[in-house]
Amino acid sequence: MKPAFLSILVCTILLGSCKLMPKEEEKQQEEAKQDTTFIAGPDWYKQSNIYEVNVRQYTSEGTFKAFSASLPRLKQMGVDILWFMPVTPISKTDRKGTLGSYYAVADYKAINPEFGTMDDFKQLVNKAHEDGFKVIIDWVANHTGADHPWLTRHPGFYNRDSTGKAKYVFDWTDTRDLNFDNKEMRDSMIAAMKYWIIETGIDGFRCDVAGEVPTDFWKDCIRQLRQEKKVFMLAEADKGELHAAGFDASYPWDMFQTMKKVATGERNALALDTVLMRQDSTFPAGAVRLYFTSNHDENSWNKSDFATFPGLKHGAFAVLTQTMRASLPLIYSGQEEPVLRAIPFFEKDSMGFKKYARAPFYKMLLELRKRNEALATDASFRKISVGDDKALYAYVREKGKSKVLVILNLSTKEQTITIKDNSLVGEPMNLFLGAKEPFKLNHSFNIEPWGYIICEY
Repeated sequence: MKPAFLSILVCTILLGSCKLMPKEEEKQQEEAKQDTTFIAGPDWYKQSNIYEVNVRQYTSEGTFKAFSASLPRLKQMGVDILWFMPVTPISKTDRKGTLGSYYAVADYKAINPEFGTMDDFKQLVNKAHEDGFKVIIDWVANHTGADHPWLTRHPGFYNRDSTGKAKYVFDWTDTRDLNFDNKEMRDSMIAAMKYWIIETGIDGFRCDVAGEVPTDFWKDCIRQLRQEKKVFMLAEADKGELHAAGFDASYPWDMFQTMKKVATGERNALALDTVLMRQDSTFPAGAVRLYFTSNHDENSWNKSDFATFPGLKHGAFAVLTQTMRASLPLIYSGQEEPVLRAIPFFEKDSMGFKKYARAPFYKMLLELRKRNEALATDASFRKISVGDDKALYAYVREKGKSKVLVILNLSTKEQTITIKDNSLVGEPMNLFLGAKEPFKLNHSFNIEPWGYIICEY
């Protein structure tokens, strides 16, 4: 679920070598280092990827059992982490549409009967683990559905208006807003999250609208969860302080909105540097971000991905999400088909997998990331110039003895690339051509509109 966004004041400062860190951010990082209760997250995600599973729409049956048949295909494609959208029951009071929103939780410790049973889910998790996947589930801590039992059993768990009615925020009329001033509610929320770790063996959580929940709750919550298991934590929020609280990765909404503007021609490639500079001033160094061209919100509400990044544009931005600095790439259900339409949020509309036409493209990218440590989240990133910087976005990723060069033409015109950097001279392997590139100093060649090049050294 995605809250309304304020318009962002665009900074005109380009990415430089200087790194600014607000005093408050430095203080939070230092406190995290000194906090003996802080427990770090896992390492297995650093050269990994996430695949978002929309169980309802994935198959005509819309069940865990039906989805499990896709595990071998997804494994072959190179998927590592399966993120399941909320698997909990959906409230009926004030329900939107026929089936309601996955994010209007009716019970934190039960399974949505549409999808199957708790045993079905446990079997799916076990099978996924046997096949080498990690499994995370969507968690909605900010609010519950409009008929959650807590509303009657624990009225103090909710924020209420002057008449005593439980409130909701934004246009989420099918939800009720939780009161994080209530310690018992906090403890109950953490207990519910522990339940899923202990009972089902999941490996972590994607936390919905995490930025709307107090950061001090997440700090305590994550510490307690990691006393049970070293879980991976993903925050749906563009908020640097959540990393100091223990989150392993967060959403780069600012970058995503800028990518869309570059795709339409409203901004040029230099705008990406502006976003990185802004991130460097508000996030801890090396903060991992979840890069994507689509997700359930964007697909359902904004018709993003193949509508926002149509035709040749999609490949260039997909490559960016897979190779950008400190990036953890996301693929949404259906992108490998590709599903070209927006999928309804509250109604049944099976995606209809048949051709998997984009699967080979994603397979190449996912396998590259796994075999080459230069694309790990902690690998270095160096922006380079190979031509018109307003059109060509190029960078080098390095770690150890591994090096990857990425060149993207983020424009509607053919561009000329010139190798100006001695460190690029050699015969790297061009991933998509499957052949070596004889790069010499001052060597020039052309790249088509929205073209992309990945070279392994």
